[in-house]
Amino acid sequence: MGFIAFVVLGLLAGLIAKATMPGRDPGGIVLTMLVGVAGALAGGFLAGLLLDADPIDEFFDLSTWITAIVGALILLILYRVVTGRQNTPDPRSRHHR
Repeated sequence: MGFIAFVVLGLLAGLIAKATMPGRDPGGIVLTMLVGVAGALAGGFLAGLLLDADPIDEFFDLSTWITAIVGALILLILYRVVTGRQNTPDPRSRHHR
């Protein structure tokens, strides 16, 4: 997979992971992209280590997307554990009150 495709994959995987996780996380598009790219790398590494697979090979392959999203979710969970953030509701939400 090319570098640009990998960055696009990471950006979209990071966005999907942030949308999936409840609560509010700091960071804009750059942090989202970094989490997604790092998650794709981490997910691919773990899949290769645990499952003896190479899931990060084709942009339109379902295993590539699942691996990247799961990796990004794991990184977001680790980020929250390390920083001590709780699953707090978004104060801008109408359902917060």
